[in-house]
Amino acid sequence: MDLKKLTGLENIRPTPATGAKSPAGNVGTGPSFRDTLDSLGALQGPAKPGIPQGATGTGIREGIKFSNHAVDRMRTRGITFSPEDLSRLSEAVGRAAAKGSKDSLILMNDSALIVSVKNNTVVTVMDKNALKENVFTNIDSTIVM
Repeated sequence: MDLKKLTGLENIRPTPATGAKSPAGNVGTGPSFRDTLDSLGALQGPAKPGIPQGATGTGIREGIKFSNHAVDRMRTRGITFSPEDLSRLSEAVGRAAAKGSKDSLILMNDSALIVSVKNNTVVTVMDKNALKENVFTNIDSTIVM
């Protein structure tokens, strides 16, 4: 799940379908589903020059996604990443992919992230307290940032 997509979701409210009555008896006047999807796309950041935003099959790595498990761990452990951190993380995953890695342990900012390089997804996140006496299995590379 892309953290950039998480921001702003608290403002999205479900709206009744066109012509449907809301519980108050009024016709829904909120944004359409398409408008909501378009606004989420705008949160992904500017498109790269010459590359359509959201392009697939181009071989270009999109932003890092976070699994639901990773997002839950970040919330419960109070771990946050700045946009600069996410950019560095994306570059690190790109370097790992270039070396043929499939699953990496990335050590960054007193945190450890297990990343599925082939899926471009952070699987889980741990803080430095959870790192002690921990064994990491099923990884084929480590990146220290």
